[in-house]
Amino acid sequence: MVATARLERVMPIGALAERTGVKVETIRYYEQVGLLPPPERSEGNQRRYGRRHAERLAFIKHARDLGFAVDNIRTLLRLSDTPGMACDEAHAISAGHLEEVRDKIARLRSLEKELERIATTCSGGVAACDCAIIEALADHGQCDHARH
Repeated sequence: MVATARLERVMPIGALAERTGVKVETIRYYEQVGLLPPPERSEGNQRRYGRRHAERLAFIKHARDLGFAVDNIRTLLRLSDTPGMACDEAHAISAGHLEEVRDKIARLRSLEKELERIATTCSGGVAACDCAIIEALADHGQCDHARH
């Protein structure tokens, strides 16, 4: 019974995908780029994943959901795998990513204001060539009323 408790439950790639919510192709990609260690293989050469794979994949998925780049995730995994490492590098990665997110938010807010300005210039119902939105986005010389 003690020997059975020590055995790690293994699962095929489909079960790992279902358990973690990560697509099979993505799991293979993470293996290919070195984020996920290669699993052991069965006698039939099928991948066999264990608890450590599921935990690491959950870490990767959470980091990707937060928008971290693969290279940054690789570094964060290396830091987490190295006992006694200071978290200075992890902090720098996180702070840098936060700044990138804030920059994106500022650009999106600016984009929102411009789109709102353009959208309010047109109430619809006119010919596309006369549409203020089209005029704001396109070269005004492209719409020649004499040809239509």
